[in-house]
Amino acid sequence: MRRRSFLELAALTSVGVSAASAAPSLPHVNAARLRERIEGLSVFGRPPGGTFADGVSRVGFTEADRAGRVYTMSLMRELGLEPGIDSAGNISGLRAGTAPGLQPILFGSHIDSVRGGGNFDGDVGSMGALEVVATLSENRIATRHPLEVVIWAAEESNYGGGLHGSRMAVGEIEPGEWDRVQDGISKRDALRAIGGDPDRIVEARRPAGSFHAYLELHVEQGGRLDRAGIPIGVVEGIVTIDDYDVTVRGFANHAGTTPMPERRDALVAASRVVLAVREIATAEAGAQVGTVGQLSVSPGAPNVVPGLVRLTVEFRDLSGDTVTRLGAALRRRVDAIARETSTEIELTRSSRHEGARANPRIQAAIEAAAATRGLRSMRLPSGAGHDAQMMARLGPIGMIFVPSVGGVSHSPRELSRWEDCAHGADVLLGTILELDRIDRIG
Repeated sequence: MRRRSFLELAALTSVGVSAASAAPSLPHVNAARLRERIEGLSVFGRPPGGTFADGVSRVGFTEADRAGRVYTMSLMRELGLEPGIDSAGNISGLRAGTAPGLQPILFGSHIDSVRGGGNFDGDVGSMGALEVVATLSENRIATRHPLEVVIWAAEESNYGGGLHGSRMAVGEIEPGEWDRVQDGISKRDALRAIGGDPDRIVEARRPAGSFHAYLELHVEQGGRLDRAGIPIGVVEGIVTIDDYDVTVRGFANHAGTTPMPERRDALVAASRVVLAVREIATAEAGAQVGTVGQLSVSPGAPNVVPGLVRLTVEFRDLSGDTVTRLGAALRRRVDAIARETSTEIELTRSSRHEGARANPRIQAAIEAAAATRGLRSMRLPSGAGHDAQMMARLGPIGMIFVPSVGGVSHSPRELSRWEDCAHGADVLLGTILELDRIDRIG
């Protein structure tokens, strides 16, 4: 895994160049072109009259997402990657390898965003993957394994769930998923609008062991790398995420004539649930987090005691056992709050996204690729969910992080330095070539 292995690899894989006369070092990606492609993608979903700095709302399945997908596929065609769309709406393109029978190396990310998001989450990995292919082609470097660039459909939370495209690849379909409605459109119709087909969704399944490795370049979305001044993060694993729907039922009544002791105030009970989530998440040492991200109050009038409140709860941690334990603790607290406030509280786990550990050999390859470029790296967990956690069910995975300035993400102020984006793509390139040297990762 030393620098020499990379130099030998470049010598052995350069098309039309003998080992003795091969280039003495790996090429760098074209940083200016990578930036140009990310900025080009940012147009789709940009606020009217806005600029790159105003962020993007390129929500999966929307018109902006469809336009971004057309743009991305045009770039793939320029690189000789004839894009295909599977029944889940995932886009992929294949670059042939030189050794028959070897499984492809998968790499890529997503291009959809949250509402009011930024231009780096997903985009850096997607456009970085295309830049790696462009750099290999320009330098006439062939690989033994085929290379498959994949752009996952609707990674962000959408229609009540996230990781749409990669979930379909592992066959994880949630009950009633196609009948869910968002903005007046069923998910069934939304998927068809991007070229997918829910009636043939089984065709999007990828068998276990069908790829050599899966790699994903991504912005950290947290602030550890930025604070440490380290350009490359080597992801140890991706957290398990449990989402809950909470419904609090009290009794709506006149705010002026209902005495305080007689109130069955659903919002008071819900407020105690919100505080309980924070208390549970901070009660023990560790990196676990708990969040209440949505809350709606009914009837929502200033002179009516709230009778119904709905809210969401989310717990995350690298340990699935910890996440399960947090949920159990919340259930006990919810039961107590219901009794104490004379309300009814229903707590339902709506989804669970299992975490995933990165493959040690891939981690080592990422570190070696960074060292070859003279870039410092550090290992860290991912607090955000990624398509890589689904791919981990099918084969070995690894993730490369680049710094997020100030740890800001899912915001128009999301920012990663262009130099860091290029460094990440360089490390992705080096990691791919190092893994291409290996017949079996294990």
